[in-house]
Amino acid sequence: MINITLLGTSALRPLPRRALTSAFLTFMGHSVLFDCGEGTQTAAASAGISLMKTEIIAITHFHGDHIFGLPGLLQTMMLAERTDTLYIAGPECPGGELKHILALAGTLTFPVERIVIPPEGLSLSTWPQEARISSFPTQHRIASQGYCFTLGRAGKFMPQKAEALGIPVKLWRLLQKGENVESDGRLITPGQVMGEPRKGLKFTFTGDTAECHALDEAAKGSDLLICEATYGANEHAAMAKERGHMVFSQAAMTAKKAGVKQLWLAHYSPMVDEPLQYLANATEIFPDTACGYDGMRMELQFQE
Repeated sequence: MINITLLGTSALRPLPRRALTSAFLTFMGHSVLFDCGEGTQTAAASAGISLMKTEIIAITHFHGDHIFGLPGLLQTMMLAERTDTLYIAGPECPGGELKHILALAGTLTFPVERIVIPPEGLSLSTWPQEARISSFPTQHRIASQGYCFTLGRAGKFMPQKAEALGIPVKLWRLLQKGENVESDGRLITPGQVMGEPRKGLKFTFTGDTAECHALDEAAKGSDLLICEATYGANEHAAMAKERGHMVFSQAAMTAKKAGVKQLWLAHYSPMVDEPLQYLANATEIFPDTACGYDGMRMELQFQE
């Protein structure tokens, strides 16, 4: 299963009841932080979450409201005596923005490695092989990208196949875990005793973006999409497009085209005082839409 916590929902600047947009994902003892604006640590503390063992920080783009929390978080990780490598991903930044941000954190006692997450995805060596994070380009005023996280699920173990192959019961558990085993001098692979892969889980997160085909395609089949929805009113659609953003109804149309299960709106402009006031603009297009709020949580579970 996957746990998602929306840490903040604001754009441009943090507000008293609304931190800058970021989300925290955990699965099977592993974790990913999406964006890290000013106040992310405070937002995490308010949600009862520790960021100290975060493995990847996935940055959508290098505007200040998505990255200015990095130096403080890195220093806190050092004070917590972190030793594990931290991976930071993001789009290409010709101006070296990430280098300057890391310099502000000072000398760290743990390695920080800049990685590129390709469209086809990657999995850390410490992750289960079914877990994968991938990127896709989005449309903003500077280079930007969103992320998909998928957790695959193996097929059901077929004991009749194992019995037919004469595999001792004591080895079944290893095969169920995806490991090869040896029996009577034969190499047995999980594929010989497992059924077809079952439907896994998928989560998609966007930073700042206007409507774009790449997002529509990347988000297809997501169990949850957290999508930028900077402006609530439909009459702000032209301004949103000019600035590389979306209004609520455009985010809902994205969710509808992608066929996602649920949509959470986030990244509200400070001019959107009460997001619920505009929710109907989205739900009339995509009913399974919710206005995200700081600390909102969801557990995505495998379906039988």
